[in-house]
Amino acid sequence: MQLEGQVALITGAGSGIGKASALLLAREGARVAVLSRTEDEISATAEEIQQNGGEALPLAADVSLPTDMQRAVQQIIERWGRLDSVVANAGINGVWAPIDELEPEEWDRTLNINLKGTFLTVKYAVPYLRQQGGSIVVVSSVNGTRVFSNTGATAYACSKAGQVAFTKMVALELAKHRIRVNVVCPGAISTRIEESTEQRDLERVREPVEYPEGAIPLTDGQPGTPEQVAQLILFLTSDAASHITGSEIWIDGGSSLLIG
Repeated sequence: MQLEGQVALITGAGSGIGKASALLLAREGARVAVLSRTEDEISATAEEIQQNGGEALPLAADVSLPTDMQRAVQQIIERWGRLDSVVANAGINGVWAPIDELEPEEWDRTLNINLKGTFLTVKYAVPYLRQQGGSIVVVSSVNGTRVFSNTGATAYACSKAGQVAFTKMVALELAKHRIRVNVVCPGAISTRIEESTEQRDLERVREPVEYPEGAIPLTDGQPGTPEQVAQLILFLTSDAASHITGSEIWIDGGSSLLIG
C-alpha cells in the first residue's frame, strides 16, 4: 500500500471528490480524518471506510472558522500523533449573479469557505506536517484559472484563482521542510456541488456560445467522476510525486482548452 502508516486530513469529505479521495487513500493504507460541516455525511464516510477495514476519524467542523479547524487538527494529533498529508477540498459554488446584483455577504461567504478555509486548513496542519515532511493538495477549479466564460461566477472564480496563488506561495515557503504543495483544477465532475449553487439573472449578462458536439473533447461531453480526481490526489500525495511541488494540474478532459 502506498500510504501505509500515514495520516491524512481531507476536508469536504462528506460527498463528491472529498469522499472519493478519503475512500481511496484509506484503501491505500492511510488513516483518514474526514471533515465536513454535515455530521451525518461525515459519519457515513467514516463508517464506509471502517467497514472496508480502514481507520477513520469523523470531524464535524466549518473550515471558515479558526477555532473549528484548530480543534479538528488537535483531535487528529490526539488520536494518531502525526499528520502526513492534507487535502483541502471543502468548497461551495455559492451565488452566481451579475456583478451589480451580487451581494457583499454572498461574496464573503464564498471567499470565506473556499479561500479562507484553505488557508485555515493548511495553517493549523503545517506545524505537524513539518515534523516529518508531507503533502498538501488543494482542490481548485478550471474556473478562475483557465476558464473565464462562466459569467456571474465572479466570487467563485476569484476564490479558485486565489487558491492557485496560495499554493505557489506556500509551496516555496514550505519546501525546506520537505512539504510538497500542489493544486488540482477539475472541470465538470459529477458531484453534488451544484446543490450549493444559486444562479440569478445570468441570461442578462452571459455571452451566447454553443458547443453542439459537447464541451469536453475527451469524452464527447460526458463529465468526469470524483474517483478520477481522487486518483490524481492519491498520486500527488504519494511518494510517486516526491519531486513535484508548486504545480497546478487540470483534470477536465480538455474542456478548458476549448471553452476558456
